[in-house]
Amino acid sequence: MHITLKAISALLSYPSEELQQAVGEIAGALADDARLPAASIEALGPLLEELSKLDIYDLQERYVGLFDRSRSLSLNLFEHVHGESRERGGAMVELLETYRAAGFEPATSELPDHLPVLLEFLAMRPLSEAQEVLEDAAHILEALRVRLERRASPYGAVFAALLDFAGAGADDAAVAELLAREEDDPDDLDALDAVWEESEVTFGPDPNAGCPQLRDMLAAMDTPINPAPDTAPGTAAPAAAE
Repeated sequence: MHITLKAISALLSYPSEELQQAVGEIAGALADDARLPAASIEALGPLLEELSKLDIYDLQERYVGLFDRSRSLSLNLFEHVHGESRERGGAMVELLETYRAAGFEPATSELPDHLPVLLEFLAMRPLSEAQEVLEDAAHILEALRVRLERRASPYGAVFAALLDFAGAGADDAAVAELLAREEDDPDDLDALDAVWEESEVTFGPDPNAGCPQLRDMLAAMDTPINPAPDTAPGTAAPAAAE
């Protein structure tokens, strides 16, 4: 098991009192991983300190403002690949099948492409596979890192650590394309309401869905988003992973 990925998954999860109590253990696990450079571990210090010392409600409010109310900072990776197009539903089904084929059943209400869920899975996979998947998503991770650093958020260091773990750089052109998209204002409630009025994401059976290797499927992350012309309006209703 790659304990570093488990630790980073915890850091990217919704803050809880249990997480606060485990900060010391998480810091120790990160420090023991020879794959992370000392500078990367040191950069995580401010986030670890805040998680251990700040009021839990303040931490939760900040987390929601960053990751739940801003699509440009979404931790659901397919959001950055497919947006709310219908293709996202098929990709989600395939990812869930990949989890199950490897004996991993996500015990969470989060979607299968939620980054902390993916990291929990990768923590149990061979190192080469885990690094390859993170490398395929490197441009998304780098764009998230840049956006978080622009907001002076200590969470940016988490994405830098993931890139260090993968041992790969991100494609500059792909990063630039993501960063060129307009960022959301989490305080714009009208815009937030509009998000939930966009096209429906369905998770029904896909006749083309099989059980591909995880890296092959996530390699589609290198393909720019092409908005689907036939998306139907509706109310987005995220489905829970079983």
